[in-house]
Amino acid sequence: MNTSARTTIRLQAQDNAVVAVHPLAAGTVLADEGMRVQQDVPAGHKLAARRLAAGEAVRLGGAVIGVATVDTPAGSWLHGHNLGAGGEDGEAAESSAATVLPALDEPAFFQGIVRADGRVATRNCIGVFVVGNCGATAARKVADWFTPKRLAAYANVDGVVPFVHEIGCGMEMTGEPMDLLRRTIAGTLRNPNIAGALVIALGCERNNLQGFLDQEKLERGPMLRTLVMQEVGGTQATIDAGIAAVQAMLPAANDVRREPVPASRLVLGLHASSPDGFSAACANPALGAAVDLLRRQGGTAIVAGSSDLALAGPSFTARAATPEVAAQLARRADAWRDYTAGRDTQINRRARADGAGGGLTTAREKALGNLRCAGSGPVDAVIRYAEAVTGPGLVFMDAPAQEAVAVTGQIASGATLVAMSTGQGSVFGSSMAPVVKLASHGALFERLGDDLDLDAGPVADGALSVQAMGRVIFERLLRHASGEKTCAEDLGVGENEFVPWPIGVLA
Repeated sequence: MNTSARTTIRLQAQDNAVVAVHPLAAGTVLADEGMRVQQDVPAGHKLAARRLAAGEAVRLGGAVIGVATVDTPAGSWLHGHNLGAGGEDGEAAESSAATVLPALDEPAFFQGIVRADGRVATRNCIGVFVVGNCGATAARKVADWFTPKRLAAYANVDGVVPFVHEIGCGMEMTGEPMDLLRRTIAGTLRNPNIAGALVIALGCERNNLQGFLDQEKLERGPMLRTLVMQEVGGTQATIDAGIAAVQAMLPAANDVRREPVPASRLVLGLHASSPDGFSAACANPALGAAVDLLRRQGGTAIVAGSSDLALAGPSFTARAATPEVAAQLARRADAWRDYTAGRDTQINRRARADGAGGGLTTAREKALGNLRCAGSGPVDAVIRYAEAVTGPGLVFMDAPAQEAVAVTGQIASGATLVAMSTGQGSVFGSSMAPVVKLASHGALFERLGDDLDLDAGPVADGALSVQAMGRVIFERLLRHASGEKTCAEDLGVGENEFVPWPIGVLA
């Protein structure tokens, strides 16, 4: 039962819409807003904070999320019956410019694993990769052989992880789809969390093993081994040889220790999954506050979701650190509009067609809410999907919004930890990079407590400010980066969530 006396959340003073903290009955007088509720309003949904004229822009969080389609009295429920898409073209970009982050207060540290080349890991795994789906069963059986009992002698190894996928054959041997697949596999293989890797091929894939190694400048060695099933002698011979190859890598992989490293060495992937009205009002701003803390430490955060970028417009592009970055963001947004042109996608429907019960009405509202997880500082760089990050700050990665595809790309780009908010529930995980999941409200956290690590409900209830919740999230991220297991890790979730972007995914 919600006992909070707080009835609504106002994100910014100039907003003409507010969010209901809990279900509000028609006729209820809201002391905090000084108005009477006109209709029953579900929790997480919006109310008009004052009278809105037909055609007037509706603002939430300082940004335009749509327009009133009819004259709307104060206290009215705002949803599809009276709120439509539009209004964004007149939005002033300067109102959404990046915030200058304060100076660092005190250095933060986590217990990381420092690789020989200086990169820092949060986990220590051996990966079993395939260049195409034909080797998937053999790869999975090799990884499955290494049970906790068989790894007991290697206490510093977090696991042997299969990286299987559905593509690599039945596609062009050259061109963008193949380049993207190879970049994703190689980037994941190079992630600091991977101590050693075995790559399995059938032998006749379109993603030719030697072509993959040559294009990605990967060289075989003691910690990068390969097997070709057609040469080894088939499935069982490959499984046996694969087990032996991993066993040979285990002593070196185990020869690591955790040590204090500055938070500046952390690379964090960001994602907003299955959002609702509380995501935009509570979870994502709080996660954004944690990102701002990480950036003040000199760390790196990667946010993805090109459909969100295209819908947000100047509200996000105005945060570019330089004119060059602004131009890159604009090009990505234009390319995404072209990519989805004429297709049945959210960006073209404009209105929300999924999860409408969560309180989100327009696609633009969803996009703006999702991007709040990226904090308030400038966007420092733009990269292609699965392209390696090269410097600190906030990086935008071109990717679909689908969580498995987006997070796979972020990990391939170098993310060693992922933070994910969810409003309607997510059970996502990754076996080689911890995924810390944040519930947008207390009821969700109670319902999916086995899957979710943190609860932003105190923000909705008014018990914690966004900034205070951001500090809680930041400190929790450092704990998980130091080795503390996430809920997804405890459940063993993550072996099926490696999903390189197959061109054609349009979310």
